[in-house]
Amino acid sequence: MSLPEFVVDFPTLGDLWSAWIEQHCRVPDRHQRGAPFREYDWQFWCTANDGRIREDAQQPDLDRPLLNQAFVYRRSQVIAPQKMGKGPWTATRAALAAVGPSEFLGWAEDGDYYACADWSCPCGWEYEYLPGEPMGRRHPSPLIQIMATSDDQVDNIWRPLVSMIHLGPLKHLLRPRENFIRIVGDSDDPDNDRIDRVTASAQSRLGQPLSAAFFDESGLYTPANKLIKVANTMRRGAAGMGGRSFETTNAFDPAQASYAQVTLESTAPDIFKYWRNPDVALRRQDGKSLSFKNARERRRILKYVYEGAHHIILDSIEAECAELMVTDPADAERFFGNRLVRGAGRFLSEAQVEDQTVDIPEPEDGATVCGGMDGSLTNDWTAIRLETLDGHRFTPTYGPDRRPAVWDPAQWNGHIPRGEVVAAVDEITRRYKVKRFYIDPRHWETQADAWASEHGEDVFVQWPTNKITRMHGALERYFVDLTVEKTTTHDGCPYFRQHALNAVKVAKPGDKYTLGKPSEHEKMDVAMSDVLAHEAAADARAAGWADESESTYFRLPR
Repeated sequence: MSLPEFVVDFPTLGDLWSAWIEQHCRVPDRHQRGAPFREYDWQFWCTANDGRIREDAQQPDLDRPLLNQAFVYRRSQVIAPQKMGKGPWTATRAALAAVGPSEFLGWAEDGDYYACADWSCPCGWEYEYLPGEPMGRRHPSPLIQIMATSDDQVDNIWRPLVSMIHLGPLKHLLRPRENFIRIVGDSDDPDNDRIDRVTASAQSRLGQPLSAAFFDESGLYTPANKLIKVANTMRRGAAGMGGRSFETTNAFDPAQASYAQVTLESTAPDIFKYWRNPDVALRRQDGKSLSFKNARERRRILKYVYEGAHHIILDSIEAECAELMVTDPADAERFFGNRLVRGAGRFLSEAQVEDQTVDIPEPEDGATVCGGMDGSLTNDWTAIRLETLDGHRFTPTYGPDRRPAVWDPAQWNGHIPRGEVVAAVDEITRRYKVKRFYIDPRHWETQADAWASEHGEDVFVQWPTNKITRMHGALERYFVDLTVEKTTTHDGCPYFRQHALNAVKVAKPGDKYTLGKPSEHEKMDVAMSDVLAHEAAADARAAGWADESESTYFRLPR
């Protein structure tokens, strides 16, 4: 049965490719070993999109083909859970890139067909095109690389590819050797017409002019193991030859700044991305994400992310998840739940952040608030968060365009725009009654003194976040109020949400901790401002804030 979102209503080589795969590739293992490899619906959907042809693509000159510019997508990414069949499927795609009709040949007319005999394949297979359907041809000089973090990881694709070669018609076209696969063709040049394997320890063929590159478990390529640089080198080699790339991965750990994360977050329009994200598709009645700790909700997640993979036995996956939830719940959610989950050490989980999110407007002018600001100069962000008497925190807006009071130096020529920050604070003090405002004074000491002089030293207070004992106490109070007592809520500010999920605990002497960023690109300054706002509000309440006459503060709907 086709999944409802898989509707192919665009020109694609995918129909030809999927039929070619079924004719030439064999199931490499288990009970169906040797049977024709038939793509699942989700696999065909990705194949169809990877093979999607631009509607304005012109009939190519055979000597100067369009290559990757004939396709809508220059590269593709597939994020899918463990044992979904990514490795064997990628093996079929590597075989197709090597000896199948992987290149655009033009638009079919009545009576056109693809014949294997025309492309040095003796199997006798033919495919009749529909009029107007894109046609395909074999690449005349394929040079393909398959990359993973280690030899064992490469074997996820390599081993099924070699099995497919021995089990079916591919044995006439591909000749496995110890560390490469020879592609049978017209060239006798040992450096052309081959499939190579690339790992962290085997990079000797980097920089070659590739026709295709395949990346396995790209979520494991990180700055630490230097594989992002290797993958980018391979992509440059493909780009220079009009080649394309295809990556598959399990859900990655966002704390590791992986190659897969860079791809997923890229805004380039010519990247196809496939990820059945359970947090987008599945919600409880209260609108919150499902919990992987709850067995029933976990089963719903597994059923969704493994839908269409008919070889999967959910009871077996569920048993493995249940065991992993005791020892490493983050791995269980990533590998089997297809969720982007950080490993151990993070301050707040996604569920904890989402559970206390309330999407409501900013308070009315005249409300009494407390605030927090974590400031910087060039590298880190600067942000202001406010909290009402009721315990609701939000990012205020300011100026004629109602910009959020969050400043990323990358958006301001590499520096925090101090004038913008001062204007935002000025507007906040005019719009609201600021009861107490805590500032981490580093780089902002002079301005903090000016605010204290203007509005009162008991209102604008310098609160250094590098005082470990005090910071640890503030974090503990914040965590309990937000996740245990649930006496506070926050808005849906995307900057706060991302920074809160980025923040990790940094151990300090005396069984204490502070907050830090897991990597240089994963900022957490908006979350720190939120902690300061809550600490200011908590101290104000302890000093009698709630006992004062309040007629204009904003009360949350309950």
